[in-house]
Amino acid sequence: MLPFKLIYSDDYFLPIGSHVFPAEKYKRIHDRLLATGVAAPSDFVTPHPATDQDVLLVHTRQYVEKLKTGTLSAREQLELEVPYAKELVRAFWLAAGGSILAADHALNDGVAFSIGGGFHHAFPDHGEGFCMIHDVAIAIRRMQHDGRIRAAMTVDCDVHQGNGTAAIFAGARTTSEPLPSAPNSPIDPFRPVTTPIKTRMDKGRAGDVFTVSLHQENNYPLWKPPSSIDVNLPDKTGDDDYLAWLDNALSSGLRQFDPELLCYIAGADPYREDQLGGLALTIDGLKKRDELVFRIAKARGIPVMVTLAGGYARNVEDTVTIHCNTVIAVTEIFTK
Repeated sequence: MLPFKLIYSDDYFLPIGSHVFPAEKYKRIHDRLLATGVAAPSDFVTPHPATDQDVLLVHTRQYVEKLKTGTLSAREQLELEVPYAKELVRAFWLAAGGSILAADHALNDGVAFSIGGGFHHAFPDHGEGFCMIHDVAIAIRRMQHDGRIRAAMTVDCDVHQGNGTAAIFAGARTTSEPLPSAPNSPIDPFRPVTTPIKTRMDKGRAGDVFTVSLHQENNYPLWKPPSSIDVNLPDKTGDDDYLAWLDNALSSGLRQFDPELLCYIAGADPYREDQLGGLALTIDGLKKRDELVFRIAKARGIPVMVTLAGGYARNVEDTVTIHCNTVIAVTEIFTK
């Protein structure tokens, strides 16, 4: 039995037909974890859908009404980049419920994993980039609403910047100078820094959320609202440089901010064979990325709620392997 829970439902499936987003990946991850003995049936917990009241903690009433009644404009449907259906609304509400449950279990057990979620491109009043509503933001606001936490940090390692996350949790901004490369980093500290880490601080507000996004600069979205820390990586960034910048960003963020919950958005799309990405991480490098996040969180005693995000490998089994490795990394770090 695992020392944490895996949140999963067979209804974790986006009814979007033939699409670059592999809607079947959630069930494949579930089945692989069971088949390989990483998890047992008792390790899985089935979520309930989020309530409308939960969703309204983040999204506007007008937008929620449009989703529930199927009255999105043509432009709003186009921005979603997935075909609207009432069944799709139910799937996203379930994903949000899964992230709420994962956050609750993480606060109780130290870590929890939702095999789904991470829909970080959703804004309060519209959806974008395959993301209808923002499950991670909803989970954070629900935990704050219930008095479970005051402060949270999001660590987004999808290849695409978490623009919805940045917009939802935007606060007063002050931009720092680019940070130096991390000690022992393979990045040459003497050359001009082409991947600056930009920071802003949220001040004077109970229940703050500090946002970290590590992403490919020359990729979707075109407009990237500032996160608390943005690491804008150049094309073809590989394992060593990526890990150095992630370590640097986490160290910087945790010097500035003391979260009671860390929400890790573990995208599989920094993989070098991803169809919608342009970074060059290997499968092994992505597992080391996960281990780094979990090792730092464990050392500081910060509960971690994990969600998935993008993953569009040419071979869907590679995406499944990357996501399963995230579960394995949690197991290895939190059972030591």
